[in-house]
Amino acid sequence: MEDNSYVVKMNGNGVNENNSLNGVNGKGSVSKSKQKSRRQRWNIRPSEISINTLNPIRAIVDGMKLSPNPGKPMIALSIGDPTVFGNLPTDEKVTQALKDAIDSHKYNGYAPSVGYQKSRDVVANFYTCPEAPLEAEDVVLTSGCSQAIDLAITVLCNPGDNILIPCPGFSLYKTLAVSLGIQVKLYNLLPEKSWEIDLQHMESLIDDRTTCLIINNPSNPCGSVYSKEHLQNVLSVASKNCIPILADEIYGDMVFPGCKYQSMASLSSDVPILACGGLAKRWLVPGWRMGWILIHDRNQIFGKEIRQGLVHLSQRIMGACTIVQGAIESILNDTPQEFYYRTLSFLKSNSEICFSELSTVPGLTLVLPAGAMYLMVGIEMEHFPEFQNDVQFTERLVTEQSVFCLPATAFEYPNYFRIVVTVPEEMMMEACARIREFCQRHYRPCSQDSNELDQ
Repeated sequence: MEDNSYVVKMNGNGVNENNSLNGVNGKGSVSKSKQKSRRQRWNIRPSEISINTLNPIRAIVDGMKLSPNPGKPMIALSIGDPTVFGNLPTDEKVTQALKDAIDSHKYNGYAPSVGYQKSRDVVANFYTCPEAPLEAEDVVLTSGCSQAIDLAITVLCNPGDNILIPCPGFSLYKTLAVSLGIQVKLYNLLPEKSWEIDLQHMESLIDDRTTCLIINNPSNPCGSVYSKEHLQNVLSVASKNCIPILADEIYGDMVFPGCKYQSMASLSSDVPILACGGLAKRWLVPGWRMGWILIHDRNQIFGKEIRQGLVHLSQRIMGACTIVQGAIESILNDTPQEFYYRTLSFLKSNSEICFSELSTVPGLTLVLPAGAMYLMVGIEMEHFPEFQNDVQFTERLVTEQSVFCLPATAFEYPNYFRIVVTVPEEMMMEACARIREFCQRHYRPCSQDSNELDQ
């Protein structure tokens, strides 16, 4: 028998004849029950997820009192966007690939939420290796690496669960997790060991509600690149505790000449991994919003459920830009190796300049990076008594020297600041000279130091 409970009958004038469905009686007046359900006043409030969403970088920077010295041009070493100064353009073949995709008129419509099959196949072929094979079904294309991380966290975690993230670490992890009601636990990185993970501390944080371990390699904000042995030790902890890994590898292969990059998945024999990456950094096009999740699950631990969950979540929005999807085969396969080498050589040179200029400045401590685009600088606050913390230190650096470095409080790591090394070389030299001058002006030896000098 046909169910007509949701059928609305219309008369010839287009008027609803089934008045009981919309709370209207036969005479066209509103029923008393309907009247009682009406609100008497406006009461619109923001959702809990919007209240719980906070980007620490924006919260800190927006609250800073930044008044640059009018006598010195501003040098911003704070923005993780390699395109800002125009000195690091993408390769011509990358640009031409996008132009060709536009001119083809094939990619102006909607794509499947997980991306075109052909584009996913291209990404799979580019990243597959014997140790971690990939097929198109193992790839979800996303609107930048940020959406990839969002989907990965959301598919693995429920409210009340917890995830482990690095400290210092990229602030987006906490922003996404907390907004979803997921607890964040910070595991320590060790500057004295080139920012390696404190494995004992990390493992001590795991409990029965831990659903995800985030590993960022190469690192933002540290510029560190983990060795094969260290990654294997991380995998041992994950395997022992049956914790899947979200590998943020947006800086994958962005390691300086002389260093070697190893993906997490290529070393894993049993730990399932969601590897997140994209075009933004290595190809120097963050505004093109092309990212991906690579699903590494050779033992079928994720199974169909996690894959299907990623498909469902990707359907909330339409995902990656179709034009860039159309260009991605040429971008991945035709970009010359010289482009990568030139970019990384520049970043290495700038990092070495920065390290050389600042490592001898009293009151500062540095760790030479091996990849990505960043360098962390420690502030020995006891030698700068005028300032209570890294935020005040960097505020005054702007006021006096017009150099803006991001205070590492934004990365849950106070008394450090992060330098972005993508600026032109002469600008990097000038910025370092200003930082040196600033520190020399405000540095005060401790009483113990004074006693040692007297002796």
